[in-house]
Amino acid sequence: MKVLKITALSLSLVLGSIVTGRSSSKNVLTLPDPATIIAKKQVPILCYHQIRDWTAKDSKNAKDYICPIAAFKADMKMLADSGYHTILPDQLYAYLTAGGTLPTKPIMLTFDDTDEDQFTIARPELKKYGFKAVYFVMTVSLGRPRYMTKEQVKQLSDEGNIIGSHTWDHHMVSKYTHNDIMKLANGKTKTVDDWAVQIDKPTKQLEDITGKKMDYFAYPFGIWNKAALPEIKKRGFKAAFQLADKRDPNDPLMTIRRIIASGYWSPKTLSTSIRQSFK
Repeated sequence: MKVLKITALSLSLVLGSIVTGRSSSKNVLTLPDPATIIAKKQVPILCYHQIRDWTAKDSKNAKDYICPIAAFKADMKMLADSGYHTILPDQLYAYLTAGGTLPTKPIMLTFDDTDEDQFTIARPELKKYGFKAVYFVMTVSLGRPRYMTKEQVKQLSDEGNIIGSHTWDHHMVSKYTHNDIMKLANGKTKTVDDWAVQIDKPTKQLEDITGKKMDYFAYPFGIWNKAALPEIKKRGFKAAFQLADKRDPNDPLMTIRRIIASGYWSPKTLSTSIRQSFK
């Protein structure tokens, strides 16, 4: 019995080290090489923004990012009827790095930019099917009209969903510097660190709101560059999510792909896009 306990403890330490990315002097583990991660079958990941009906003011391009309420409900019903099971980022990370198992027909649902309709409309619809999701929060918007409050974000987290970091005010990471010049109202200027303003402080705020570590990040507009990847990694994120571009061959965990669930798509078109976009 003593041997069995030691074996179980050792297994727990090994799996914990892989999933958390941490290692000890007794269990030095490294992630699989990038080619091994890229070779794994991709898990479909959908990205939603606003869940509301279109208005006369919405531009043609904007409607891609605005999913009408009936269309969203039809999307969720199609996923449920098709046998999809939602997964969360820790499951995806374990699958990519440690051979973790996934349910049949896994899919991940993500919501960007903190719109209130993600809470008031999307959340009840997801609960109807037992779905969980990832909410990438832009902190400048918290508490503003038509956006979620801190209390709503915490509730989503408490209900088993994942909250992820999505910058302070949605500036592209490809433009960040550590020595940006900001013009003040009095005409003077000061030097600011974009990485601290856009990533460090908002991430800390979300951790304070949820009481949980922020392990996942989504790039504003889905845009990234190679210079940004080490900056994201050194901030302790396990993975980062872009949109539909190719993954970086050397850093696939920092460039995980998603597709936007267009407001123009029917459930049939969405189903086809899921099958064709992730191989």
